Amino acid sequence: MKDIAILVSARGHQTTRDRLFSIFDAISIASLENMTTDESGSVRAVASLFDPLGGSQFDQLPNLEIVASFGVGYDHIDASAAADRNIIVTHTPSVLDDEVADITIGLLLNTIREIPKAEAYLRDGKWASSGPYPLSNLTLRNRHIGIFGMGRIGKAIARRLEGFGVSIAYHNRSIVKDAPYRYANTLSDLAASVDTLINVAPATDQTSNAINAEILKALGPNGVFINVGRGSTVVEDDLAAALENGTIAAAGLDVYADEPNVPGSLLSAPNTVLLPHIASASQHTRTAMGQLLIDNLVSWFERKTVLTPVPETAHLLGGGEPV
Repeated sequence: MKDIAILVSARGHQTTRDRLFSIFDAISIASLENMTTDESGSVRAVASLFDPLGGSQFDQLPNLEIVASFGVGYDHIDASAAADRNIIVTHTPSVLDDEVADITIGLLLNTIREIPKAEAYLRDGKWASSGPYPLSNLTLRNRHIGIFGMGRIGKAIARRLEGFGVSIAYHNRSIVKDAPYRYANTLSDLAASVDTLINVAPATDQTSNAINAEILKALGPNGVFINVGRGSTVVEDDLAAALENGTIAAAGLDVYADEPNVPGSLLSAPNTVLLPHIASASQHTRTAMGQLLIDNLVSWFERKTVLTPVPETAHLLGGGEPV
């Protein structure tokens, strides 16, 4: 496939980038404006490892057939604009579900039991000089956990939570038939019935700023908020205020509205555990994501079909459905 020109993001998972360059006639540039007319006209695919893509970028690539995105979330790509131009968009679901679910449980335990603080206490010599670390105010015991977004990752999280003996409920766009947990009709109903909210929701117009002061207040002063979904689903000023004034007890976050910029109000909050968007960030899982991205590209150019199209463009495959 060395005669197929594809545009590859200038940054991202290096192993995936190296393989793309070995398989295709790959072009990597900092900006589309740097491409010549001949170059932009030759591009038939984009391997998107995070760079935003919308209508204006698509229009600069008149022969673009497919955008293969690295990650399950694809809010950085205007999939509707791609569909309007008969451009297939793919993503990489399933291969990262377990990794993200593992980190979610770790983040929850770290937030509730203050594990990072306890380690810092030991490393700073305070165990020897001041005695045992103070008892944690929070516990996982008898918690009622709500999951916002019962997709593949939400289900994987819920399965892990079952082993902790907690109650589990969820809110989704609709009832998930194979999810044996209590369904809440609205996010407000879910928040009012639990004391721990785990957000796995994708970034959409419907989920934007969905988690606000009202939702956080419903969790209550014993409430814990965990976010491994998207930062755009949260009003971060409301979250910072809720943490400061005791509306909720603590938060563990892996995603933010303006990454990599984390609001100072969250950085300075003592009742937060903050991670730099690492939920799927193991070599094993990122390599699997890259392989699926490549498999989608190869499948398209060999058979004019793909393995994991996004819903907005699945109809372009002639009745194909997302896996």
